[in-house]
Amino acid sequence: MSFCNIARVRDGGYVLNIFKAMKPEKVYESLILIPWDELASDGINTALLDFDNTLGPDHATEPENYSYKCVKLIQDHGLRCCLVSNAKSGRSAKIAEMLNIPVVTYANKPGTSGIFRAIELMGASPEQCVMIGDQVFTDVIAGNRAGVRTFMVEKLHKPEIWYVMLKRPFEKLVRLIGRF
Repeated sequence: MSFCNIARVRDGGYVLNIFKAMKPEKVYESLILIPWDELASDGINTALLDFDNTLGPDHATEPENYSYKCVKLIQDHGLRCCLVSNAKSGRSAKIAEMLNIPVVTYANKPGTSGIFRAIELMGASPEQCVMIGDQVFTDVIAGNRAGVRTFMVEKLHKPEIWYVMLKRPFEKLVRLIGRF
């Protein structure tokens, strides 16, 4: 899957549809509501998970009960979990250790290097993975660019760090235009 969908227009030029790169396959209220059994039936065996406001509170230093519940739910459906985080290595590594799952730190989302490191770490292929996160401009774009399925979840908690809050109005506009 390419970053942008390039379409030929009538005058012979091209137009870039960046909204395609920003659109997840599905949006769910939470990780709990994702149909994990259907994903497993479709050949998905690896869940690449963002942490901040997806699996736990933004900038938390340890997982909460919800985090453990989600990881157990996913694993009970036969999928393996890998934390894929842009966060500093110390914080995300500690969280992953507490959850007993592998981690890729400094994932560089919306770049693809972190996604590809996670795929390699898990011994999977892009076709076997789903990237799940709460942000269009990091999680969804990175997953789409890397050729994995992408699901978006609504942010878990309201408080967010200032630079994420700055992106939310633009994300809202993209979601409005993209109808997701």
